[in-house]
Amino acid sequence: MADDDQTQTDPVPAGQVMRGMSLSSRLLWLTILFVMIAEVLIFVPSVANTRVRWLQDRLNTAAAAAVVVDGVNEMDLPQSIQNDALMATGTKAIVLHKDGAARMIASGDMPPVVTHHYDLSAVTPLSALADAFDTILFGGDRVIRVEGLVADDPGMTIELVLEDAQLRHAMLIYGRNVFFLSVLISLITASLVFFSISRMLIRPIHRVTENMKAFAKDPENPGNIIVPSPPVDELTAAEGHLADMQTRLQQTLKEQRHLADLGLAVSKINHDMRNILTSAQLMSDRLATVDDPMVKRFAPKLLRTIDRAVSYSSEVLAYGKAREAKPRRRFLNFAALAREVTEIVAEETEADIDYVVDVDGTLEIEADSDQLFRVIYNLVRNAVQAFASDPSDDPVLVRRVTLSAHRTGSVVEIRVSDTGPGLPARARENLFQPFRGSARSGGTGLGLAIARELVLAHGGSIALDDTVSQGTSFCIELPDQPVPLDGYRARA
Repeated sequence: MADDDQTQTDPVPAGQVMRGMSLSSRLLWLTILFVMIAEVLIFVPSVANTRVRWLQDRLNTAAAAAVVVDGVNEMDLPQSIQNDALMATGTKAIVLHKDGAARMIASGDMPPVVTHHYDLSAVTPLSALADAFDTILFGGDRVIRVEGLVADDPGMTIELVLEDAQLRHAMLIYGRNVFFLSVLISLITASLVFFSISRMLIRPIHRVTENMKAFAKDPENPGNIIVPSPPVDELTAAEGHLADMQTRLQQTLKEQRHLADLGLAVSKINHDMRNILTSAQLMSDRLATVDDPMVKRFAPKLLRTIDRAVSYSSEVLAYGKAREAKPRRRFLNFAALAREVTEIVAEETEADIDYVVDVDGTLEIEADSDQLFRVIYNLVRNAVQAFASDPSDDPVLVRRVTLSAHRTGSVVEIRVSDTGPGLPARARENLFQPFRGSARSGGTGLGLAIARELVLAHGGSIALDDTVSQGTSFCIELPDQPVPLDGYRARA
């Protein structure tokens, strides 16, 4: 039973109580606490100064009377006048020291023992603090002796014997007044700080918090995007950044949903398209046996095109799972691949464009032929479409697409350049981003996104050459595969 009572009366830690409060409540209490701490730091020296000032006032009053008496040669004052002087100063005795001699100015009932002696002419800040707390804590029934210099005559010293009860009472009254004044100042200050910060900080933070909760529940609802206040401080600026982030996130979610729907649709179409292409492949195989020069000329290209289409269809599902097939890297002749790309694009578009393949006929690249074909094809196709979207129809303009490549050590650098109108600012800002990086109206931007993904799968890099002043130039760097040590030893 005793244990239950003890458990029920155990105090709750202050930190736990503070954590259970709201931010505004904690701010209010902390403001009161800090103001009280500041008042205590002010109260301690002010109490010590009050004590010294109170004693100094008694010394000054007694000194005024002593100077008058000092002008009367060796004449004792009547006891009634002495009593008036003692009552005015609240002392038991007044002694004047001058030229090494001491003269009793006034005296009454002298106490048997003087317990403490204070010299106000030699007081220090630390001793004043110690004496002040000593008087408050232990004073009230002691007899003290106080001495100090006379302001008008530095050669004179006045000495008083008095009880410290009045001194302690005056200090307690001062302390009480300072305490209530400190509480009042703390409450007023805390209230002003609380309402000011509540309006400037707490309300905007609460507004942002509630908006984030609502946005988290339904991020696709445009009404849940925060409406930022005019930017006047850090919080309103944060609201603006939050609104931008929510807008971009909502747009990204829409794009992801669109991609998911598109992936589902492509997967359904791919199932039937693959069967159709398989039938077309069978028919193209039979067409290759026809003894006709024109057929024999175009049949190989037709076969390779259908083979790639079948391969693409087979990899659509893998692409829908956000991954491409792992490259099957073999050494290939890049000049032949580049010429094949330009011939196919030229036949597809039938545009008046000059295709230049500036590649050494012996240059070999270690890459997946189908995937590298797709990369170069997408870049060349984009260049041709850029010419088509150019509103200028000046016949003297040069329309040229150039494919160049060279090897440096184990890295091959490929460039696909054109003399077209170049990429607009929006396409440059969203380069390689699906559905955002298209350079033409109605484009999807998937070509560059797919090209980048395939190049990265080869351990390479692709970037837009910003140093080109006219047209567009993409630079691709493809490294050879590192040779495993075990494989090298086996071949050796």
